[in-house]
Parts: sequence; structure tokens; C-alpha cells
Amino acid sequence: MGRIHHLSSSLANQIAAGEVVERPASVVKELLENSLDAGATRLDIDLEAGGTRLIRVRDDGDGIEAADLPLAVARHATSKIGSLEDLEHVRSLGFRGEALASIGSVSRLSLSSSTAVSAHGSRLEFDATGSPVIAPAAHPRGTTIEVRELFFNTPARRKFLRAERTEYSHCEEVVRRLALARFEAGFQLRHNGKGVFALRPCTSIGEREQRVVTLCGAPFLEQSLAIEFEAAALLLRGWVAQPAFSRSQADLQYFFVNGRVVRDRLVTHAVRQAYRDVMYHDRHPAYVLYLEIDPALVDVNVHPTKHEVRFRDSRLVHDFLFQALHRVLAETRAGAVAPPQPGVPPPPLEQALAWPSAGAASAGGGFAQQPFGWGSDPRAVAETLAAYRELARPAVAIDFSAGDDVPPLGFAIAQLKGTYILAENREGLVLIDMHAAHERITYERMKTARDAGEVLSQPLLVPARVALSQREADCVEEHAAALEPLGLVLERSGEESVLVRAVPVVLANADLTALVRDVVADLLEFGRSARIEARSDEILAGMACHAAVRANRQLSIAEMNALLRDMERTERSGQCNHGRPTWALQSFAELDRLFLRGR
Repeated sequence: MGRIHHLSSSLANQIAAGEVVERPASVVKELLENSLDAGATRLDIDLEAGGTRLIRVRDDGDGIEAADLPLAVARHATSKIGSLEDLEHVRSLGFRGEALASIGSVSRLSLSSSTAVSAHGSRLEFDATGSPVIAPAAHPRGTTIEVRELFFNTPARRKFLRAERTEYSHCEEVVRRLALARFEAGFQLRHNGKGVFALRPCTSIGEREQRVVTLCGAPFLEQSLAIEFEAAALLLRGWVAQPAFSRSQADLQYFFVNGRVVRDRLVTHAVRQAYRDVMYHDRHPAYVLYLEIDPALVDVNVHPTKHEVRFRDSRLVHDFLFQALHRVLAETRAGAVAPPQPGVPPPPLEQALAWPSAGAASAGGGFAQQPFGWGSDPRAVAETLAAYRELARPAVAIDFSAGDDVPPLGFAIAQLKGTYILAENREGLVLIDMHAAHERITYERMKTARDAGEVLSQPLLVPARVALSQREADCVEEHAAALEPLGLVLERSGEESVLVRAVPVVLANADLTALVRDVVADLLEFGRSARIEARSDEILAGMACHAAVRANRQLSIAEMNALLRDMERTERSGQCNHGRPTWALQSFAELDRLFLRGR
């Protein structure tokens, strides 16, 4: 091993570069973050050969004094923090003071800059010995950094680079993320002399939405829900895509904490939990979200590239994100009418599965039984029947252009192929997938009926023993009381084992060992677990799917209108349990264009 000695400055910089500079995109990220920290409102990025031959970033920020240029490329030299207190309240994107020194050690770097009070600009380059040389140069206020021949002196690192197109796509993704993070700044990107996009600073909501369209695509914004939710000194805003706009890859997920792009497992878990009820398991949600939190409550100094953060109260942040997203997704109902009165009890579980038979309509147009009943009170039943009789009137009798009270989904006109319901509202033609819609309605009612009372628990005749590590067994002992209301009764039986004495009724046939281990893993990672509820929901979703009205089932106009009204009352009725849309609107304007009317 040899004697202990100090590393040379160049070797130390190259070791640091191995942590910070993975590829050209890493250099682009560091340079752009420095420009944004300097207050830049315009950033021009030029790339050649995917960034391997040239990376040039020009900004109009505060600039650097000529005397400070040598410090700008020195290790652990920064203007952004000066004390431990500053480190605990970091608001800047960069603060380590290693970026330029690391980049300069594996490339040919030059830096030109000028401040508002400088008589002229200054340029820094390195001579043959690697020492910085400063000379006067013409330069407007701001800074220009050129990085040429990346990894020219470390050929082993160059072998790990991918094709030019791949490296460029990573650089473009970095620019896209920072452009979404900082709407107040303009970005212009060129590759091999060809313009890619030019984004002006955004000063209004409309301009911000236009930037999102440019960077994420028009379909994303069209299928997204705007969110702004504040609680417990946390603020979440941005856009979340509806479940029908799911992706096969997690390639349209942008999350920012105080303007910093982060990839965090806690955030990902909270988002997936919020989408659990409305999306296929192998699909991924799309979102652009911004979390604002007190900088003292988040530690950004946990990763060399600052991609990860650590929250002081991770459970609070997790629950906040889940509740915010769960609420906005729950409000994606088909219409916006008043929900059932709180005094009316939810239907029993067996009644939630009921669907009026095709011959249930009486001669007077009513129902022999209450469709989707809300309770057993005879007066409530009579009022509901009267309302449905009124809604069963033919749609042609409604004057949609007048002041008639028309529900959001309108009134049923006909049934197509025993699968789709055709309805008319003020905007145009509404098409409803009756199986998908009834599946969601049934599922939500089954969950409401389940949650209305205590969860039924089934004691095991012979308790099941589950082997765990000592850490996992300690976790079970700590959270056993919190698991009992969910129907799962666990008891520690040794240093590395627990006994399962009771399980929720709906999970009586589940794999108990896998369930307990999954629950404990969630408790250790996130401080809470939704595994029991998730497994229960999966079973109820399967029951709802089998109980929902099938295709080729002929419905009366009254039955179709009953389904429409329940869709308007039910949360998440815009999509079925698997994330498929339940209804679509063809506006009159779209119909006119289809048939070339007015031309």
C-alpha cells in the first residue's frame, strides 16, 4: 500500500470529475445551474458532436470579477455559501465549488466574463503547465464558458461514451428539465449549428403553459389537470396527466423541489400510490410538479450530482403528496354535480353490485327496484324513482339552447351495439362505455361500503409464523397497534419471527408471508404502508369488474340515464379501474368539421 501521502491537485480534480462529470450532459447541467444561480434570464447553449467536441454556455448573469476568475476554477471555492447555517438553508442550485475545477481537469476549458461595473471583460485560459492565465477580452455583462474535447486526457472515460445522438439526447433532456424548472429564464439550444428550440422568458400562465406544450407536447397539457394544493407549510403545484394518458416508460415525470430537479424514491412511491386505483400496474403516470418547502426541512447535500434530496420529515411529505394527488384525481368525475347528501347512508355491499334488469322498468316508465340505491328509506326510494322518471324523458324534448337544466353528461339517446351509450348534452355527442363506467361506479360503492364501518377481521385457527430479520421484527412490534384497525393482527414471537393471528376477511386467501414482508418493507422505507388497502382494493376491483353490466346488455332509456347520473356523482368516474376512459365528447364543432358543414 505504501506510505500515506497527499494527492496531487490534478489527480484530486480528476477523482472529483469521476463523481460529477459522467458524460457531456453532466457538464451542461453544472454550467446551466451556475448561470441560473448568477441571475441569468437568457441562456444560450451550443453543442457539437453531442457535447463531446464543444459545449458553450453564454448567459447574461451577474458575471465574475477579473480577480475572482482563478478562484472560479479552484476546488471548494464558491460565492454561494459561507457557513454551516448557509448550507442548512441552501437556495442555490450549486454550492460545492467543485464543478469548474472538475470539468477543467478533463477538458480544455476557457471562461470569459464581465460584470456591470467592469470597464471591460476578462478571459481565463490554461497554459501548457495547467496554470490559469487571465487576459482582457471584449465581453458583455455575463459569462461565457467553453468546454472543448471532453475527456481528451482520460481516454478510458471516452470509451464509455455512447453515440453522438445518444449523448445529445441526454444534454437536451437536461436543458428541458431546467427550462421547466425556471420559467423566468429564456433558453436557446443549438446542436451542430442547427437550432433546436428557443424559449423566451415566461411572464404569464399562458406563456408557462405554452412552454410546457413545447417541451412536453400538446397532448400532455390537453390531458392534464392543473393542481395547486397547500397544507402544513408545503405547497404543491403543476400539472398531472389523467390516467388515460399513461406511459409505457417513466419518461415524462418531472419533479422539482424549490426549483431543483430531483429523482426521489419517496416522491415516486407517493405518486404511484395516488394513481394506484386508476392505472394499469405496468403503466407510468406523467406529471410536471413543483414542491415548495422550507429549505431547512430538506437536505440537498446527500449526492455529488445533487439529483437526490432527503426530507427531514419524510412521512409528512409523502402523505402530503399522496393526499394532494389523490384529491385531484378523485375529482375527475364525469361532470360536476352535487354528491349524495351526507345523511344518506351508502348502499350495502350486495346492493352496490345490483343492476336493474332489462325488464325492471314498469309500464309507467319507472323501476321495479331502486337503481344504484342509496338506502332503504321508502321515502328516499320514492324520491329517487321520481327523479329517474323525470330524467327518462326523451332527449328530443329538451331545448338545449334554452335555459333547461341539462346535466353535464346530458340525456341518453340510444345504445350502440349493446356496448356504448349515446347521449346529448349542450356541447355535443357524448359516448359512454357502459361496462367501464358501471365498473368504476360499483367499485367506488364497494369501497365506500367497506370503509363505512370497521374492517372485518378473521382470526386464524392456527396462527401463521413468519420469519423476519430482527430489524423487521422490531418494526412489527412498534407498529402492531396501528395495523390492528386494518384487520391485520401481528404478534412478536421471537427475536426474528412474528405470528399472524388475524387478517382482513377479504385477504383470507392471500399469501400471508408475502403480505407481512411487503407491509414491513413499506413501514421501514416510508413509515407507513398501504399494502393491506391495496390488496383489498385489488380484490374489490375484480369483484366490481365481474359484477359490472356486460356488453350486449340492452338497457332502457331510464336505465341509461340512471347510469349517467351516477357517473356524475362518482369520484374518478372519468376512467375505469384499469385507467381506461369511460366517456368521450364529440363537440358540435367537431361534428360540423367532420361533415364539412359551413364550407
